[in-house]
Amino acid sequence: MGVQEDPLFGFFFKKQRQIEALIDSYLENLRMTQQRFSEALELCLDHTANGTFTFLTEQTHKFESRADDIREEITTLMYSKALLPESREDIMTLLEEVDAIPRIFERVLYMIKMQKLSIPDSIVPDINKLVSISLACFDLMLEQVESLSKRSGNIRALVATIDRNESECDHIERRIITKIFDSDLEPFLKIQLKELISCVGEISDQADRVSKRVNIISMKRRV
Repeated sequence: MGVQEDPLFGFFFKKQRQIEALIDSYLENLRMTQQRFSEALELCLDHTANGTFTFLTEQTHKFESRADDIREEITTLMYSKALLPESREDIMTLLEEVDAIPRIFERVLYMIKMQKLSIPDSIVPDINKLVSISLACFDLMLEQVESLSKRSGNIRALVATIDRNESECDHIERRIITKIFDSDLEPFLKIQLKELISCVGEISDQADRVSKRVNIISMKRRV
């Protein structure tokens, strides 16, 4: 006679698998959000922003909204006894902090669109570097979240890399803002550009905060 499966264990296992699948879908939507953001910003920095820039901005919003919907699905599933309360709160807080980054992507693009900002050539190379390193932070952070979900990978090693990248972004951000205010640009444009650069700088700042939270959750699991 075979061993009878515990129906409660089967219930929790099924719920856990559903959550993992939703988190995979959530992370994929975030990657699509990042891709559209990167493409739109590249057009702007190349001074070729046109109808395609508007389209990519709306696509960024579309994928960010879809990620929001998936996060709500995850919330609903988690609060239907899919996880222990302490695990549930950790994951939900983490996803809320992750979700702040695609909102920054949107804010940057809408800032450029609504204020009709034209980026001076003198700071384009530095902005390109700032964006590149910021998005590298975001990629590594998503890798950490994925590793946490699948209980795999070296989460701790990525914390140090993201932290170093975030520090470099801070340095580049300060350099750009100094260049802006040392220039002969019109004063109001200087303020607009400073706000834009500070907003881009928030990407790596938030990725670093999320990275550290992922590491804490991972360590708690090992206790």
